[in-house]
Amino acid sequence: MRRRVSRRFPISCFLLPLSLALSLTGSLAQAAGFDHVARLADKGFVIGAQARMLDSGEVVGALNPVQPLSPASVTKLYTAAAALDRWGPQHRFTTRFVSTGEVDGDGVLHGDLVLEGGGDPALTSEELWRLIQKLRERGVSRVDGQLVISQWRFGPVDCVTTDRCHTRSEGTNAYGALLSSAAVNYGSWCATVTPGIVGQPARITSCDTVAPTIRIENDVTTVAAGGAVQLSARRITDAHGDTLRVSGQIPDEALPRAVYKSSSDPADQTGQTLLSLLRQSGIALENGYAVSQQPPPVSATPLAAVEGKPLQELLLRTLNYSNNFMADTLALDLTTGSQQGLPAAGQMLEQFANQLPGSDPVTLRSGSGLTPENRTSAQSVNALLGAMYDRASLFPTFVAGMQVPTNGPMRFIRRGSQTFQDHVMLKTGTLNEPVTVRAVAGYFRTESGRWGSFAVLVNGTGATPYLSWRETLPMVADDLTAMIENH
Repeated sequence: MRRRVSRRFPISCFLLPLSLALSLTGSLAQAAGFDHVARLADKGFVIGAQARMLDSGEVVGALNPVQPLSPASVTKLYTAAAALDRWGPQHRFTTRFVSTGEVDGDGVLHGDLVLEGGGDPALTSEELWRLIQKLRERGVSRVDGQLVISQWRFGPVDCVTTDRCHTRSEGTNAYGALLSSAAVNYGSWCATVTPGIVGQPARITSCDTVAPTIRIENDVTTVAAGGAVQLSARRITDAHGDTLRVSGQIPDEALPRAVYKSSSDPADQTGQTLLSLLRQSGIALENGYAVSQQPPPVSATPLAAVEGKPLQELLLRTLNYSNNFMADTLALDLTTGSQQGLPAAGQMLEQFANQLPGSDPVTLRSGSGLTPENRTSAQSVNALLGAMYDRASLFPTFVAGMQVPTNGPMRFIRRGSQTFQDHVMLKTGTLNEPVTVRAVAGYFRTESGRWGSFAVLVNGTGATPYLSWRETLPMVADDLTAMIENH
């Protein structure tokens, strides 16, 4: 998965001193176990790699294992491990309705209805609907105050990468929204495109509410059966708010298709969505909504609460689909206090990583890996993997989030020998700006059932060519295949 990152970091920070570059050229002879990956050094790429057996600690492959390099989305392994260490697999984030007002005998809440965002990285409109039903069970039928969306824990978090900064005015992908502890639906708008009469516009509705909560510009034509589905969408923002522009064509026999694009302000999106759902449920609220960065008053009384999915399910989605929004939200959840940003989240990850036995100091500025300043070594990643392997109560959840190439949801990893496809569990990391990063780490099992761990970090410089996974992954697969079959 390609990532767009901030251009504010000079490419020169990725260039290596001449002495180090020369030492890397000479390292090919020392690439024990990583002979194929080492060939990338001839093209100017900087490589750090290590593989070891977890039962004995034997290093079965190493190439500049202590070289600090950008791990890209392999960073998410640190986020997942730190979250499991803090909360355990069954932890659930709670979203609440609170109020300082009283509910009278007619079901009127006299005061503001406050949604207190709990930092749930996978809060959806379905969970908001359940929350509303619990409010109805309390007898609330009307609110004479405002709906207040409280993102007091964090949000909107200052953007530090290109895609998140860009999404304030235009949304071109699904998971690049700004971060908020009160975000819903991953900070993305969803619209469903349904074919109409041939030659006429398709029908576009909201995925989440009966009444559309975002303006939609529909330029999708219904074509005859046999035609191709061709849809493109873009979210733009002006003085009137967000607009979703959808164009293309859909044949009249096609099933409805959903399109997703990041919102410009996730807390505001939550306000619009929740206001629509409240009215849809029959709870009257005439004074609209507001977004607040202040916590509810200590005198506020809980009215309803809903728990999200357990952490083990959140990590499965975060790692399997390399969801940047979820990863950075989880990292922010690790912070204490209010209105923290990614630097504070990174510090929490660093504190966790730097206390791992056998780890070198790491630099982590985000939980997603989108920040190109993140630095770790192959040896340090293996220290993380080994530490989690030793945590019997946490390891099953941790490893479950990784992909097995033969059946992983990311098709580009389905490469290499059958041994590699069946015996490896991995997480990949990809950056293309300011330089190329291709990183992969995880576990492998030998034919005899022994467990091993590995990490391969490949970083380009300003002078190296583009490097595709089609070229990189077979090299990793060939080297790991030999290690697996030899042990």
